[in-house]
Amino acid sequence: MIMKRPTKEEISALPLYQGVALTDITIVETEQDAKRAFGILKQEVCVGFDTESKPIFQKGQVSPGPSLIQLATESQGFLFPTRFQAALAVAKLLLTDTTIQKIGFGLKDDKRELKSKLNIDIANTLDLSIKLKQMVGEKNSIGARAAVAMVLQQRLGKGAQKSNWGAYPLKESQILYAANDAHSALRTYKALELL
Repeated sequence: MIMKRPTKEEISALPLYQGVALTDITIVETEQDAKRAFGILKQEVCVGFDTESKPIFQKGQVSPGPSLIQLATESQGFLFPTRFQAALAVAKLLLTDTTIQKIGFGLKDDKRELKSKLNIDIANTLDLSIKLKQMVGEKNSIGARAAVAMVLQQRLGKGAQKSNWGAYPLKESQILYAANDAHSALRTYKALELL
């Protein structure tokens, strides 16, 4: 299979990525939510991973760090708003767990932000941006949108990307976007494993 980076036009022509539905996404707010999420995610060998931070609009402004940590299995998405202590505690346990591989795109910034703002050293990660770049012999790393188009032949919606992740509660569009960013990383990885 020969893969190449698709153009914006080629991506636009693809069907929209079909990931997890709203009913399969858990927003972890309480201790009970956290226990349930931990019980499910702890059993996984690998999970999709991403973070969202409040966008910075002014030069010199410093990012407050991740507002949301996302983890996904093949059938479910889990969102951990860092404003909730129970969510943050369980996310930290899962992210530092060396037995669960965390798979995502462009993880360098996520790792730096988690370390500097939340004092989390994420363990056992796989950055698909780098893996795909090496696989196809690209000069530049390959982001989530291009990777999903290349590997899954689908278009990842990026509509909520620049929304205010610091605001709460999250909008439906943000919930779907965040969960499916993590989910698409896992699905892309699984598809690459079959090549």
